[in-house]
Amino acid sequence: MAIKFQFNKTSLNELNKQLRVRERALPTLKNKESALRFEVKLAKQRSEQLLDELAASLKSYEYLAGLWNEFDPGLISVKNVKIETVKIAGIKTPSLVGVEYDVKRFNLFAKPYWYSEGVQILKQLADLGIESEIYLEKMRLLDYSRKKTTQKVNLYEKVQIPGYQEAILKIKRYIEDEENLSKAAQKIVKNRHQMEEEEARS
Repeated sequence: MAIKFQFNKTSLNELNKQLRVRERALPTLKNKESALRFEVKLAKQRSEQLLDELAASLKSYEYLAGLWNEFDPGLISVKNVKIETVKIAGIKTPSLVGVEYDVKRFNLFAKPYWYSEGVQILKQLADLGIESEIYLEKMRLLDYSRKKTTQKVNLYEKVQIPGYQEAILKIKRYIEDEENLSKAAQKIVKNRHQMEEEEARS
């Protein structure tokens, strides 16, 4: 990114101001990037942990596989998933509050005795699956924001800050050269005047 500037003190002051803004913002951006990286890792671990729990629960109920053929799948459905928004490092992320289920009434005497327990098992399994999905979404949002923050850190650190420093140096050298040339010109004029005065005296 080419930084536009002019060879004068106004431009120098403006560049110094822009450089200070970026140098002050950089540590905050780096901290944010670090915090987001950590939170992405946590969300991923939690999602995987919930999926492992779900797989373990499904395995533990394998012995009931034959009974599930008798179970009415339309008996239970997800009615509502309550989610709240939680800010992590300034990023809005979803957090599960609870899951509401719609359980159809059934006759306890007409259906097998284990139906009530079957409903509870399905609730538990669905809770694990839904929470895992929410952590995946949280991870996706945080990782997207982390990538954006990393881009900004790289832009400041590798492009803009060095660019501003280089531009400032060029302007300073130019101003110095101008001042030196001006002083040299003044010295030449002064010497010429002295020589003219000496010649006039003699």
